[in-house]
Amino acid sequence: MKTILISRTDAIGDVVLTLPMCGWLKKKLPGCKIIFLGSSYTQPVVAACEHVDAFLNIDTLLSLPEAEQLSMLQEQAIDAVVHVYPNKAFARLAQKAGIPVRVGTRNRAFHWLTCNRLVKLSRKNSPLHESQLNMLLLSGIGINDFPPLSEMHCYTGLTKIAPLPAWLKEELCKEEKRRNIILHPKSKGSAREWGLGNFAELAVMLHQTGHKVYITGSPAEHEILKVWLQEQVPFATDLTGRLSLTEFISLAKAADGLVACSTGTLHIAAAVGTHALGIYPPVRPVHPGRWGPVGNKAEFLVNAEGCAACADPQKCSCMAQISADQVCRRVLAWFGTAAPAY
Repeated sequence: MKTILISRTDAIGDVVLTLPMCGWLKKKLPGCKIIFLGSSYTQPVVAACEHVDAFLNIDTLLSLPEAEQLSMLQEQAIDAVVHVYPNKAFARLAQKAGIPVRVGTRNRAFHWLTCNRLVKLSRKNSPLHESQLNMLLLSGIGINDFPPLSEMHCYTGLTKIAPLPAWLKEELCKEEKRRNIILHPKSKGSAREWGLGNFAELAVMLHQTGHKVYITGSPAEHEILKVWLQEQVPFATDLTGRLSLTEFISLAKAADGLVACSTGTLHIAAAVGTHALGIYPPVRPVHPGRWGPVGNKAEFLVNAEGCAACADPQKCSCMAQISADQVCRRVLAWFGTAAPAY
C-alpha cells in the first residue's frame, strides 16, 4: 500500500493520540504516503506532525457538491482508509470514491455497508489506552504488531513546531532557576475539571516558589473567566484568548511544564516532550488508563478509588480531593525542588 488515509475528525486530544498510528505506519511500511483527514480546528496539530504528508479538511470536503467531493478524494489515489473516528458521511464517500481498502470497526452498522475490512474493537470496556485502541485498527491493513504504551510517544512525531512569535517570546521568563509553568483550568466541557479554586491556589504556590505562571484558554473561556482572571493578576500572566493553536503548540514546547485536566492542551504538551501533569477522576471511561497523556515527561494524578457520587460529574468529589499542595509538590519535583511550607 502506497497511500493511506487516517480519518480522525473529532477533537484535539483524540487527534494527538491518533498520530502514533502515522509514525508506526511509516516504520512498518517504509515509503508510504500518509494523508490525515481532520477538521479545521485540529489542522494545526496535524501540521506539526512529521509523519503526515498531506492534510484533508473534512469541513472543506463535505461543503463541496458530491461530484467535487469524489473528485477530490480520487485525485489522492488512496489505497486504504482507516476510519479511526466513525463518520457516516465520509464512510459513504470513501466507498463511492472506490478506495480499495476501507477499514472500520464492527460496532458501527454503517461500517458494515461502507467498509470491506471490519475490525472487532470495543472501546468502552477495554483496559487499553486510547492510543493502543487506535493502533488495533491497523490490523485491517495487515499490521498486527504494535508498540507498547511505554513507547507510544516515540511515534507521535510532533516536531514541526513554529518559532514563538516575538511578543510571546518576550513574555517568557529567561532566568535559569525560574521556570515557566502553564495552567489550563478549563476543558470546554470535554472533561471533568479540577476547579478554579484549586488552580488559583496552585498559581499562588508556584508564584511563591519563584516560578512564572501562565493561564491559557480559549477566547470563550476568557470571557467566562474574566473576574477570576483579574484575581490572578498578582500571581499569573493571562494568555487566555490570545493564542492561536499554532502559537499554543509553540508555547507548550518552550514552557517547562503544564498542568491541566484531560484536555487537548495536556496531550499537546505531553507530545512535544514538555512536563505534563493531568488531573483525572478514577471513573471509566474517562480515567487515565484510557485517556492519560502520552509522553516521556507525561504523568497524572488520580485518586486510587472512586467516591459514592462518581457517576454524576456535578457531585463527584474525586478530583476535588486532589489538593493544590499535592500538585505543586509534583511540579516542583520535576526541577528537583523541595516544596516549602505554605
